[in-house]
Parts: sequence; C-alpha cells; structure tokens
Amino acid sequence: MPETKEKLLEVENLQVVFGSRRRPFKAVDGVSFDIYKGETFGLVGESGSGKTTIGRAIIRINPVAGGAVRYKGEVISGKVSRELDRKIIHEIQMIFQDPMASLNERAKVDYIVSEGLYSLDQHLSEEARQAKVDAALTAVGLLPEFSSRFPHEFSGGQRQRIGIARALIMEPEFIIADEPISALDVSIRAQVLNLMSRLQKERGLTYLFIAHDLSVVRFISDRIGVIYKGKLMELAETEQLFAHPLHPYTRALLSAIPMPDPIGERYKQLVVYDPTLHHDSEENPPRWEELEPGHFVRGSAGELDEYRRHL
Repeated sequence: MPETKEKLLEVENLQVVFGSRRRPFKAVDGVSFDIYKGETFGLVGESGSGKTTIGRAIIRINPVAGGAVRYKGEVISGKVSRELDRKIIHEIQMIFQDPMASLNERAKVDYIVSEGLYSLDQHLSEEARQAKVDAALTAVGLLPEFSSRFPHEFSGGQRQRIGIARALIMEPEFIIADEPISALDVSIRAQVLNLMSRLQKERGLTYLFIAHDLSVVRFISDRIGVIYKGKLMELAETEQLFAHPLHPYTRALLSAIPMPDPIGERYKQLVVYDPTLHHDSEENPPRWEELEPGHFVRGSAGELDEYRRHL
C-alpha cells in the first residue's frame, strides 16, 4: 500500500488482557497495523485467535491493557474527552457477527436503526429522524415499511441488513465488520458482500473485515493480516499473500480452503501448523519485519532469512 495513502487508523503494540491480576490471560499481544482511508483491511485467523477482541478494542468495548489505537492521529484508547467520544461514536461503527443476537427482539426496526441517533442526542425532528431511517433501510435493500416490524419477522440475511443500516445511519467513515456473513446461508453471503462493496464505493467507507474464511477475505480485502493466538503472524496485500505465503501458519490456513474441483480436493495436501517448529528463545526472540514492500512477517532471525529465500 503506497505511503501517500492517508492513514485512518493506527494500531500500535496493542495488548488486551482478561482475567484477574493473579491469572491474567493475554488475548491480544503486541499487535500493530495501519488501515488506510478507503481500503478494506482483512483480519483472519481461527476461532479464539483474538480477531474480534481487536475489533472490540478499537471501538472501545474492550479496555486496552497496553499500546495505543489512533484514529486520524488522535489516541482513542483509554480515557478520552467527551467531544472525542462523540466523534468516535459518530464516525466508527460495528457490524456484529450474529444477526439474531445483535438486534433487540423487543424493539421495532425503526428504533433499532435509529438508536445511535438517540444516543448522540441530535435533537432531530420526528420527520427528519424517520427520513434517515427510511434512507438507511433503502440503502441496504429493505423497504421503508419494514421499520414498523420486529426482528423475528425477518430472515437472517434481512436481519444482517438491518444491522448494516443501523451502522450506516450514523454516516460513519470506518466500519468494523465482525464476521458479518458467517452466520448466514451460503446463498445469502454473496449478496451481503456485494452490498458492502457497493456501499464502500458510494460512501467512501473504510472497513476492518474480520473473518476466518480466507476465500471470503480474498474477495473483499485489499490487504490481509493473519493472526494466531493474539499475535500477528503475517501481513501483506491480498494477492501478494496468496501468491507468496511465508509464515507456516498462513500456509496452513491457505491449504484448508476448499477446492471446487472434487478431484483436486481429494488429492490436495493439507498443511498442519506446528508451533513447536519455531526456534524462539530469549537470545533469539521473534520480531516483526518487512521482508518486501508491504509484506510483514513474524519470526526469529534464522526464520526471516529462510522466508527471504522464498521471495
């Protein structure tokens, strides 16, 4: 990604810790990456790797134990001013994974979509608020009349569209999409991905797209970061990562992508990642290094030299 691009979000040595002081669990350990304005940055890894925790830390749901998150150059992790807090709420929104659990079953769609407007206390007239709700629903392919219904009256795909509308009504610049299609039927997934791509072009949105399915991330992302047990293992432009995966964990993830050819699927070689293969020590700790422009890999000195030979 060219350096002339504007950095919208900077994550620097991020650490998120859960549990007590006696038994702390480091869910995210020293993760750093930048997201440029107008791009889609994919974050992939298996379940429990810390992807969602990073997204929730950026939007300030999870407290940050170390490091910093900067949005447009301002630190938004930790305590911030009320003015900056309102700016974050307005400009950064999140689409959640489960469209069934993320919507209030007792509220009508009208209230669900406009809830963010109430929280910012914008003093809109009823007509102006309703117009915003209608526009948001129309933008995601739903009829404005749906605003009088309850979530249980909709399918999974429609519910996720309502969740997208709830984010869009705030007119954000940056959206964190936390596995937005993993709970949907396969036939609906492409529709939601195409909707998100269209909205990005029309509104100049920037996405952090969190997923465990590399084939989906390849379709929508400009750059991809691969995370394992709270640590970032590799980061590169999408096609660069697929053409030259360097880290063994990345190669293992790529080998697990199903092939549409039954014969090819039968004879393909599945790579199993073995963390004990790494030769890390206190004298030779792993480090995060850029091996070619835009292509970062984590590894010890010897491993990084080996990765360079594969470029």
